[in-house]
Amino acid sequence: MSKSRSKLDDSRQISILDYIRECSDREEDSLGSYRIISDLRRALRAAIKGCPLSRHQIAGQMSHLLDTSITKEMIDSWTRESDEINGRPGRHIPSEFLPAFCKVTEDNGPLIVMGRVAGLFVLPGPEALRAEIQRLDEQIKGAQRRKRKRVMFLNEMEKEADDVRRD
Repeated sequence: MSKSRSKLDDSRQISILDYIRECSDREEDSLGSYRIISDLRRALRAAIKGCPLSRHQIAGQMSHLLDTSITKEMIDSWTRESDEINGRPGRHIPSEFLPAFCKVTEDNGPLIVMGRVAGLFVLPGPEALRAEIQRLDEQIKGAQRRKRKRVMFLNEMEKEADDVRRD
């Protein structure tokens, strides 16, 4: 008998078996099927949105990791679609910048987009998993602390209510 799988909080997460099934169900290569710039832009925007850092901070940390100047304006140009809509050529993030971007934003979404079209699976390494586990442990401890405070507050409120009723 199989055990029931626990659901992750991330609604975008699918199981590896579902992903393999999805890849095998995909149609054969067709004209334009490898043009993934819209998916990549969406993944870049989602990574930025989920990152606690500002675009300026992301650019600064990427500059440090890459030893080259990255600006907020460059990041903006990689994520906007308005250039193409206005008839100007769109800018793309250079592939050699993707690992640094993913490291800084702590989101592998853009690499997953790139790997998926090539039929690859992008999985986090052991250190990334350890860091994620540590982050989850800290969130759990914080939630437990907040719960204890609320329980104590509730107990105090009930105690005061009992005292008022006795008087």
